Amino acid sequence: MAAPMELSCWGGGWGLPSVHPESLTVMAYAKFSGAPLTVNTINNSWRARKGDVPVLISEDIVISQPAKILNFLRKQKYNADYELSAKQGADTLAYIALLEEKLLPSLLHTFWVDAENYCSVTKPWFASSITFPLSLYLPGKMSREALNRILLTRGGPPLYTLTEVEAQIYRDAKECLNLLSKRLGTSQFFFGDTPTTLDAFVFGFLAPIYKVCFPRVHLQEHLKQLPNLCRFCDDILTCYFRLTASGHSPAGQDTADANLQKLTQLVNKESNLIEKMDDNLRKSPQHPPRKLKTLKLAAGGEEGSPLNRLSP
Repeated sequence: MAAPMELSCWGGGWGLPSVHPESLTVMAYAKFSGAPLTVNTINNSWRARKGDVPVLISEDIVISQPAKILNFLRKQKYNADYELSAKQGADTLAYIALLEEKLLPSLLHTFWVDAENYCSVTKPWFASSITFPLSLYLPGKMSREALNRILLTRGGPPLYTLTEVEAQIYRDAKECLNLLSKRLGTSQFFFGDTPTTLDAFVFGFLAPIYKVCFPRVHLQEHLKQLPNLCRFCDDILTCYFRLTASGHSPAGQDTADANLQKLTQLVNKESNLIEKMDDNLRKSPQHPPRKLKTLKLAAGGEEGSPLNRLSP
């Protein structure tokens, strides 16, 4: 029997299971792959003080950072990418790198550097989610780290001032959103009708921009002009995170969802096997062509190669 797995992450709000992009990415991937995670909201954890959130604990194994957590889940055979081709796997890496380079700086700025957003939304929310005295210290620490990261990666020539840096990171972010919208097109997910690692990362990045109510919403306004990306976020929230009005999953829903995901994956594998057997029989000269009935999934089914890194 598989060891129990617990995920410690930041909590939710504004209709999101978590407002933290990295936590949201891991939670989405677990839903897509059917991984039975027990989700615990952090409060005064020392891990929150260090900033290495989310954290996955399985027996004596402790893993932080989304990329490492997702790799561990794959090793436990919870793989949302098992049907991807080598080219699709390479595309996954490329688009995750694009998100990190083009969209992450603007996300950090929106939450942690923009003074109006930080003072009216980010700081009060995170302070209310942790206990005293961390509530006085941790939000400011996270804000300083976000600014330092932006300046470290974008503060060199020819962008010398913070104003110039801000203008550039929002231009890059809007360009990234446009590319994602074009790539998604009219598809439900980025590689067809089942979600994968790339969908988890895109959802983790976009959903907080889309849902959190900031006073300064220039990036949110651009996102809302791309209806297919908004529909993408809404579909995942509706299908995989059926939340109550308080923003939490109904009691017992996570276990039921995990069981349904496992059953759905099993049915999909059996269906694929039958189709392959059917193809082999068609090609064989010793058997006349015949068509086997394939299994059909009910609405709402889920199924689940590579990826690299995402720093918190």
